[in-house]
Amino acid sequence: QVQLVESGGGLVQAGGSLRLSCAASGIIASLQPMAWYRQAPGKQRELVGRIISGITSYADSVKGRFTISRDNAKNTVYLQMNSLKPEDTGVYYCNALNNGRLYWGQGTQVTVSS
Repeated sequence: QVQLVESGGGLVQAGGSLRLSCAASGIIASLQPMAWYRQAPGKQRELVGRIISGITSYADSVKGRFTISRDNAKNTVYLQMNSLKPEDTGVYYCNALNNGRLYWGQGTQVTVSS
């Protein structure tokens, strides 16, 4: 059974940093395409960034501020978020593609105050 569990969200002032974690079970995170998405109140879920075969890519809105990495020993993918802005506020989700099926975590709330 595939499970993704996000953690690390919280309240932070603008300019601050947070590191989100996505702990995977039932899959080998290093072998699967994984991604981070976010959803702000009243808005559609949007892609933040991906890691596929070790190669990362990011939405223009977070490029240069956010970094995706992984710890293979912990089967965990991270989202390091620096220079946070109020518009980064939202629920952050990770997903993983495994055998043609997309799995999602439950999300973690990030709130950036101005």
